[in-house]
Amino acid sequence: MLDGQVALVTGGAQGIGKAIATSLAHNGVNVIIGDLNAQAAESSATEIAKAGIQSAGIALNVADLGSVKSAMEHILGTWGKIDILVNNAGITKDAILLRLHEDAWDKVLSVNLTGAFYCTKGVLPGMVKNRNGRIVNIASIVGAMGNFGQANYAASKGGLIAFTKAVAREYARRGITSNAVAPGFIDTAMTQAMPPEDRESLVKQIPCERLGTPEDVAHAVTFLVSKEASYITGQVLHVNGGMLMT
Repeated sequence: MLDGQVALVTGGAQGIGKAIATSLAHNGVNVIIGDLNAQAAESSATEIAKAGIQSAGIALNVADLGSVKSAMEHILGTWGKIDILVNNAGITKDAILLRLHEDAWDKVLSVNLTGAFYCTKGVLPGMVKNRNGRIVNIASIVGAMGNFGQANYAASKGGLIAFTKAVAREYARRGITSNAVAPGFIDTAMTQAMPPEDRESLVKQIPCERLGTPEDVAHAVTFLVSKEASYITGQVLHVNGGMLMT
């Protein structure tokens, strides 16, 4: 379905990002995993390559413009194009607002929102030239409904949703789609570290009565970059088991 296309997945060395990279690879995409942890990115890329799909891991700090420019030059010099960009890299630094340090605010916005801006701006010239491209931003349920102790994270993800729609309006005429996937609570290392009673309480809030899996998110991303989704842009696909219905 997507044979021969080239994708950059940021923060793709583990968790949701790795699941996205794996899903794309299984659909024929040549995947570049960009991650702050270059060794982990290379390890994940090696796993994917075992399936016979070309893949590579590179060092990428999305919050650093120089790092982003260097990564883009390397990818374009090696692969010749970037058809798909998945802005997945993100961090949390939680605290209630009165205890939220300015540095924690700046770092979360820098990675989660400014990083997506840097990477999107980096891939757009090639996409415009080719009149084809798929951009998927990994937002969050928190960006739509807010969350206690996560003012910085909610602001970054809400901003990412607005950014997604602005890019969609600007570049739809160029054959480029821009969409967001907003995961709910996913079964990752973060939720696995929760006390059992908190985890159980969380599951009770979800109509599907389970946490999502990284693969649930990956399948949504794979659909949005497919030919079948070519008439979908500026949308937010919520993957949350019914926890939030808009």
